[in-house]
Amino acid sequence: MTAGISVVTTCYNERENIQKLIPAIRSALAEIPHQIIVVDDSSPDGTIDVARQVADVAVTKEREGQTSGLAHGMRLARHDALVTIDSDLENRPRWIPTLAGKLADFDIVVASRPELPRISERIFSSLYRNQLDVRDVLSNYRAYRRSIVPLITPTRGETFGAEFLIRAHRRGLRIGEITVEPQQRRPKPRIGNTVTANLRILMALLRTMRIRSVD
Repeated sequence: MTAGISVVTTCYNERENIQKLIPAIRSALAEIPHQIIVVDDSSPDGTIDVARQVADVAVTKEREGQTSGLAHGMRLARHDALVTIDSDLENRPRWIPTLAGKLADFDIVVASRPELPRISERIFSSLYRNQLDVRDVLSNYRAYRRSIVPLITPTRGETFGAEFLIRAHRRGLRIGEITVEPQQRRPKPRIGNTVTANLRILMALLRTMRIRSVD
């Protein structure tokens, strides 16, 4: 599954990070044909201008959140293996080939963090861990077979990627996992300070529970 890899990331005010992330991805994939796709969530800081200089595909869309942005970028992938990665530099690009290689045995592979920093993330993952057999449900550092992308298109609303796994599980897709040590979290994460982030994640949990009840 490593004949070629498409890498997708979403951004909101990530101008400086994109300048660092894209070269790091290219270095990790130096021996592998690849495509880098950046989906900008209508950043006001000129992120899209930088992305167009360094990525293979750079598009901007109305601000809808990370989940919608990832889904949009995944539909633009041209390689059979695709990897989604956060743009905040927390995910180490060196794991991309390992994730993609695991697609020989799975349809989706999640790069789980050994410890979840937020209480809301721990609650969220604990409710779905046994069902999905994944410790870090909110990690968007993942590999997907491109062929399954049309099967797991999310609804509108931010679920921080959990909906992808829930819908995949319901369709009987094979979900695997590796454990990776993340980089240090940046001082001002995209989803806000501790209180704001916990509230947003808990709201996403409620949304996924509604999705689960009506599917």
